[in-house]
Amino acid sequence: MSQDSVAAIIQRSEECMRHAEEALGHDLAAIRTGRASPALLDRVRVDYYGTPTPIPQVAAVTTPEPRLIVIQPWDRSIVGAIEKAILKSDLGLTPVSDGQVIRLPIPPLTEERRRELVKMIRRRIEEGRVAIRNCRRDAIEDFKKLEREKKISEDESRRGQERVQKATDSAIADIERLGQRKEQEVLEV
Repeated sequence: MSQDSVAAIIQRSEECMRHAEEALGHDLAAIRTGRASPALLDRVRVDYYGTPTPIPQVAAVTTPEPRLIVIQPWDRSIVGAIEKAILKSDLGLTPVSDGQVIRLPIPPLTEERRRELVKMIRRRIEEGRVAIRNCRRDAIEDFKKLEREKKISEDESRRGQERVQKATDSAIADIERLGQRKEQEVLEV
């Protein structure tokens, strides 16, 4: 039983860390750089028959040019609602519509806005680190609890904690790389 519970704790902590990494990846994808990306609209919700729905679920979102996003709603009656949702969002973009298709030109970023985005990226990276450390803390508490209950030995607990620490170091290194790539993307002129 002891090996099963140790393996389960390690697996649970690694899964928790993987979820934290994925969440951070989605957060960073939504940060606007100087290039057009359909991921920018993933968090923008439009009121579709009374339900807040992400734009990619009600329209085809494409990037035909590096600085242009084209949104083609499947239901033309929601063109106005999509425009309002984009204007209300924190993207800072102005939609241009012809009644059937919405175009979102992506203006180049100012130096000041780039610095703000880098600060935001660093803040999100730190939040990711905290989430990963929380996963580690929970796993270590589980090991100590099993050790106190005499279900595993002190050595098994220590080995399990070391494996969780290695997973933590690896996950933090991964999110650091994610953050560095996003910062380079934002600072690229």
